[in-house]
Amino acid sequence: MPDAKEDTAEEIKMQQKSKKDKSPVDLVQEAMGSLGPWHIVIAVALSLVKFPVAWHQLSIVFLAPPIDFTCTYPKPANMSEALERKCEVDVGNGTIEKCTKFFYDRTIFKETIITQWDLVCDREQLANFAQTCTMLGILVGNMIFSAMSDRVGRKIPLMIAILLQSVTGFLTIYSPWYEMFLTFKFISALATGGTMLISFVLLMEIVGPKWRSSLSVLFHVPFLLGFLLNPLVSYLTRTWTGFQMAVSIPPILLLSYYWIVPESPRWLLAVGRTSEAEVILTKAAEKNRISLSKVALAIEDHRNQAKIRTDNTKKFNVTHLFRSPNLCVKTLCICVNWFVCGMSFFGLAQYIGQLDGNIFINTAVSAAVELPGTLIVLFLISRYSRLRILIGGNIVSGAMLLITMFVQDPTIRVTLATIGIAGMSISFPTVYLYSSEVFPTVVRNVGIGAGSICARVASMLAPYIATMGNVQPWLPPLFFGIGPVIGAGLCFLLPETMNCELPETIEDGENFGKKMPRKSIA
Repeated sequence: MPDAKEDTAEEIKMQQKSKKDKSPVDLVQEAMGSLGPWHIVIAVALSLVKFPVAWHQLSIVFLAPPIDFTCTYPKPANMSEALERKCEVDVGNGTIEKCTKFFYDRTIFKETIITQWDLVCDREQLANFAQTCTMLGILVGNMIFSAMSDRVGRKIPLMIAILLQSVTGFLTIYSPWYEMFLTFKFISALATGGTMLISFVLLMEIVGPKWRSSLSVLFHVPFLLGFLLNPLVSYLTRTWTGFQMAVSIPPILLLSYYWIVPESPRWLLAVGRTSEAEVILTKAAEKNRISLSKVALAIEDHRNQAKIRTDNTKKFNVTHLFRSPNLCVKTLCICVNWFVCGMSFFGLAQYIGQLDGNIFINTAVSAAVELPGTLIVLFLISRYSRLRILIGGNIVSGAMLLITMFVQDPTIRVTLATIGIAGMSISFPTVYLYSSEVFPTVVRNVGIGAGSICARVASMLAPYIATMGNVQPWLPPLFFGIGPVIGAGLCFLLPETMNCELPETIEDGENFGKKMPRKSIA
């Protein structure tokens, strides 16, 4: 039997010409394959980055859990008053003084950031501000590392982000002041934003289109498993410093990616580093048993295209999303859904930790139910309408949380809130995939970036909503419940993208879904 690698470039060209598909052939993808052993090793390695992402992004649940306290100074005239959770006490003769020293219940947690820096009473919101700084850091990290990865490549910024994440996470433990804790927390979150972005982009740049939707969902699974490990790590450590150390040391092992994860061959070709790209494509072809002639053809084609490529390509920015009415409406509806997902997903994770009951069990159960939600998306995403899946996830989440407003039993409240976060685990990956399909190619990255910013802004507000239960128990489920319902309603203004030819230009984006979907490719 002749070796497949002996195919000539002419034979390959004849095979491509015989295809009826009018869309241009992606020679780079054909050179490295759609999904093979080479891809799988890299995909698994990159997915492990999501473990520390979950540990750092959702750590506030165990860094600042709800904790009972009593006033120890000044001493109240009525000693029974000292046993109450009060910030001001009557010291006698009707004189009310503000508490300055506290005694904390350390039955469950020996030390938290609340007990270490007295984040109670008028300093209570500082605990929420720690999570706001975390989400702000992730947002800034997305932007900084996005620019860096476009300029110097995917691999080196990924290594920098992993190292920075681990080192600053470890240094956080030794913060003598709350302000220093916030600084290190912000820098660690900034690095976390970098690892999230670059790992996903690199994965999408090497796998074939057929597998991108499935892998974009599976890529989220390690995040859920990391979230599930959070309560276990906290249960075993019982201190915020122990927890922080446990989640900061493992990422150091990810520095081995320098020898495992290659640079993106697409980026190398885009910046003219053709010889380096050829080395990586050759290795991919050998691992995936693909003809080396396809590598030669891809390199030859790239060099030919580089000669005729002009520099008159128009630059697009976020304002182009709002310049035409139909595209503007779609952008606003999508951004609202991103906002809802960011607020409800991260807010509910913290809200469940605030409810009565065992914090470890409550959080573990809420994390566990997200995995089935993700698998449901994986099963449905290639079979049913993206919008139906998004509407379904939003309605389930919104309905469960609105019902929670009228429930007093702690177990039922936790159950309903858990189902609510499961609904969000369906909506979040769906809105990400839908956004990548509905925005025109020329502004696709800008559109997804705008949606991601909305999600991060919402996640900054989420901690304050989650702790509104201290004011009125029905306030958190009201805000977390009404958002998904609004998001579901706005979906009826959006066009379906499943099995449709995706828009390329701004004009395509404006016309897409006005009357009927464009030409089906199914």
